[in-house]
Amino acid sequence: MSQKLKKVCIVGSGNWGSAIAKIVGSNAKKLPHFDDKVTMYVYEEMINGKKLTEIINETHENVKYLPGHKLPPNVVAVPDVVEAAKEADILIFVVPHQFIRTLCSTLLGKIKPTAIALSLIKGFDRAEGGGIDLISHIITRHLRIPCSVLMGANLAGEVADENFCETTIGCRDTKQGPLLRDIIQTDYFRVVVVDDEDTVEICGALKNIVACGAGFVDGLGLGDNTKAAVIRLGLMEMIKFVDVFYPGGKLSTFFESCGVADLITTCYGGRNRKVSEAFVKTGKSIKVLEDEMLNGQKLQGPFTAEEVNYMLKNKGMEEKFPLFTAIHKICTGQKPVAEFIDCIRHHPEHMVKQ
Repeated sequence: MSQKLKKVCIVGSGNWGSAIAKIVGSNAKKLPHFDDKVTMYVYEEMINGKKLTEIINETHENVKYLPGHKLPPNVVAVPDVVEAAKEADILIFVVPHQFIRTLCSTLLGKIKPTAIALSLIKGFDRAEGGGIDLISHIITRHLRIPCSVLMGANLAGEVADENFCETTIGCRDTKQGPLLRDIIQTDYFRVVVVDDEDTVEICGALKNIVACGAGFVDGLGLGDNTKAAVIRLGLMEMIKFVDVFYPGGKLSTFFESCGVADLITTCYGGRNRKVSEAFVKTGKSIKVLEDEMLNGQKLQGPFTAEEVNYMLKNKGMEEKFPLFTAIHKICTGQKPVAEFIDCIRHHPEHMVKQ
């Protein structure tokens, strides 16, 4: 009987990974078709002379990345990713996107061939030939298992506080969608499943670029009207990006939680906005601010802007996406932040429309 129960592994344990572990652990315990034990891969660190995995397993709290929140006791921290993942039927990936290729190469051949993956990772990677790679595509290609995606207006601290929010799962397989929804959904964390996987994932990555622009507006003291313009123009560039590079996406997906809702919440909260505001006010580099402000977490917006710009530049399309381009150039010191308002003012969206 126990062989038929679905086992879940969470690959990652930052603040978002820990918030999801709280939900998944609780659901696995309650639902009859899931194994009680949920493994969570934790990158081993020493905290006040003690291993982080030992602290989590003894106190049921990730004291570094999600302090003040208890994890269910059936969530077990494991410092070896192969050990954590080897028996899992569902692998939930929630690590900074820079680490995904290394993790996949470590796991290849060490997981169940029948396993499925769910990526909560917001970002892109560079592909050969001047393009970008979606993280779910990397997981599918490297591990040879199907990978769905979860993206939404889900600030980790608020999810951990059990404040109501929505999220979106992009899943093409009609059998896998309900299974993934079961392990993720709660009364306060509501899931909508759509089949437009790529658009869901692209929204989750691109909105972090726009959030940097929102942070610049806050740092410059330009107010909410200007920020609203950045959000709207950012949404237009997100839609155009899918239309140009991933044709076949549905406009309706942008009105799910992964689209406009995630864009708004990230532009008013979240680490990309916060660090970008500090970037303007302090004059320090993004890297220095990341180290000073984020307690070991990684910033996704400037990296994603760089990867998107890499592709736009190679394809001669920087001018078609002026907001994304300006944000990248400001983050890397190629353009002064004071010129950001000119980019908004002269955006092609403001040309006369007949």
